[in-house]
Amino acid sequence: MPLVVIGLSHHSSPVALRERFAFAEARVPAALQVLRTSKVAEEAVILSTCNRVEIYAVTALEPTAAFEALRQFLATCHNYSDPLTDEIYSYGEPQSVHHLFKVACGLDSMVLGETEILGQLKKAYDLALRHGHTGGRLNKAFQRAFNVAKQIRSETNIQRGSVSVGSVAVELAEKIFSRLSDRDVMVIGAGDTSEKTARALLSRGARSIIVTNRSYDKAVLLAGELGGRAIPFDEWTDEFQNIDIVISSTSAPHYVLDRAKLEPVMKRRRNRPLLLIDIAVPRDIEPEVNFMENVFLYNVDDLQSIANDYLKRRQQEVARCEQIIRDKAAAVLGPPAARPAAGDVRPAFGER
Repeated sequence: MPLVVIGLSHHSSPVALRERFAFAEARVPAALQVLRTSKVAEEAVILSTCNRVEIYAVTALEPTAAFEALRQFLATCHNYSDPLTDEIYSYGEPQSVHHLFKVACGLDSMVLGETEILGQLKKAYDLALRHGHTGGRLNKAFQRAFNVAKQIRSETNIQRGSVSVGSVAVELAEKIFSRLSDRDVMVIGAGDTSEKTARALLSRGARSIIVTNRSYDKAVLLAGELGGRAIPFDEWTDEFQNIDIVISSTSAPHYVLDRAKLEPVMKRRRNRPLLLIDIAVPRDIEPEVNFMENVFLYNVDDLQSIANDYLKRRQQEVARCEQIIRDKAAAVLGPPAARPAAGDVRPAFGER
C-alpha cells in the first residue's frame, strides 16, 4: 500500500487559511481514529504546526481517491465549505517519501534548514504511535526520516546560522530596536516555541523576561529557568507599561489581544513603541492592532522576508541535501518496479 501526503503550508497558503485547518494536539488522536475507522487510511500521522498542516497516510485506496477522501476529511473536520485548489498539495510515491524527508531536514521550512520542525515531526509521530495509528510502513518511513535529518546536520552546512522561527523573530526585534540590552520582554504562552524565543532574546542581551501562561505553574517553571518573572495570565495587560517586546505563542482558539484591549494600555504607556510578534496559529493578536500608532505587529508569514536572507546563504547546500534524501528514500521505497503508481499529484507552490 502506498504512502501519500496531503497538506497546506506556508508555500501554498497564507496564515489566515492555515489557522482554519490547524489541529489542537488534544484533537489529533480522535481525528486519526476517524481516518482509520472510515478506511481512508490504514496508518496515519497528522502534523500541525504554525507553518503547515499535513496528513501522512498509508492507504488501500487508489491515490486519486485517497487524495479526494483526505481533502474531504480536512474540510469536514474544520467545517470548511469553500473549494481548495492551489492552496492544498498532495503527493504519491516516490514524492511523498521525498517530501517527508525534506520536512524532517528543514528543507521545506520557512527558514531553510531550521531544526525546530524535526522535534515537531517526532512529537506528531510519537502521538500517532502511542495511540496505535502507525504500522510497519509509517514506522519505517519516519524512523528513516529522522536518521536522514541527523546525517544532513552532520554532513552539510544547511543549518548554519539562525535556524528557528524564534531566532528569526529575535532578529526582527533587533531591526526595530537597535539593541536589546535596554528592552523588556514579555512571553505569552510557555510552550516550546516561546521558550526557544525567550532564550534567544536573553542571549542577545534582553534586559528582563516576564512569562505568563494560562497554567501559572508552567509560567513559574519557565521563568525560573530563564531567570525571569512569572505573572498570572489575567494580569499580563497590567505589565504593558514597562514592556517593549511581546512574543505571543499560545494555543488559544481566539485572539488573546485585540485593539479594544490594547488601546487603553497604549495610553497608559504614553504610546511608546511596542513590538508584537505573533508566532501562534491560530493567531493570538488581532490584525487590526497594526493600524494603531507606534504598534508594530508581525505574524509568522511576515517572518518570511528575514528567512529569505538565510535562503540565499544556504541555497548552495540544497543540492547536497537532496542527493542524500534521494539515496536514503530508495531504501524505503524499494525498487522502481515494485512501487505503486503515483496517481494525481499536485506539487506544492514553489516546488515545481
